[in-house]
Amino acid sequence: MKLTRFGITILTLILTFGLWFCGSKKEKNDNSDEFKQAEESLKDEIKDVVYNIPSPSEIPYMLQATGAEFNQGLLSDRKKVDQYLTRNDKAALNLGVYAADIGYLVSYDKTQEAINYLNASKKLADGLGVLGSFDVTLLKRFEANIAVKDSLSKMVNQAIRQTEKYLKNDNRNKPAALMLTGSFIEGLSISTGLIKSYPKDILKDDDRNLILTPIISVVFNQRKSVDELIKMLGTVEQSDPITSLLTDLTSLQASYKAMNIEEKIKNNRSDLILNDKNLTELTTTIEKLRKSITD
Repeated sequence: MKLTRFGITILTLILTFGLWFCGSKKEKNDNSDEFKQAEESLKDEIKDVVYNIPSPSEIPYMLQATGAEFNQGLLSDRKKVDQYLTRNDKAALNLGVYAADIGYLVSYDKTQEAINYLNASKKLADGLGVLGSFDVTLLKRFEANIAVKDSLSKMVNQAIRQTEKYLKNDNRNKPAALMLTGSFIEGLSISTGLIKSYPKDILKDDDRNLILTPIISVVFNQRKSVDELIKMLGTVEQSDPITSLLTDLTSLQASYKAMNIEEKIKNNRSDLILNDKNLTELTTTIEKLRKSITD
């Protein structure tokens, strides 16, 4: 999912050019080359703040495509919605979590349960003062398209994009960032949860690994998104829970780097990735992140 840059980047751009133009005309002319170079650098910086973080339905769809069986136990408890309403940061984080859960449910045709999670999401959106994203119209459209999986996923993704846009236009970049963080972490949590919960006493290790390889690939393919998520959270107010999330995400980033995935693939040693102890470290860090969000 392509996400637009946060307001802080725009503010930085305005301040930078504003300060530049406050200088004397002569000084500006004398440094025209330097000015052009800085202008191009700022343009590049803006491009770098267009993030590539999966939409709520993207990771669940990838999991479903691997043939992995549905696991209800990996979902966040929608009955906890009322306790999230007391704090905006919790409401924003878990709105993202529920969006990923809806994507997971929809990808496995669990549409009635998806509607239940949609109602819980509406509660959180209302609590955040978000107007129109998760409303009665969306619920009616969802029910009317209950047999069309792709349409349902598009509705969820669109609702999240509208919520993000509303929050950012209302100068609430922090809850917007938290919502997207919750969605991404839940997608990773479901993925690693499927790997961890897969029975170890039915098949031989090699056969088990062969079955799990597509799911593990889904997890590995999110390593660059973790980098982008850290960049995104670095652009908003540095207070809890942002700071604690960044600490855990940095640990997750380190776990990914320690696996040296590209080098092992290059040397045709992908078998070492599958059995690497860092997969356990990765799962532990993701579990910690998810627990801090949903508890």
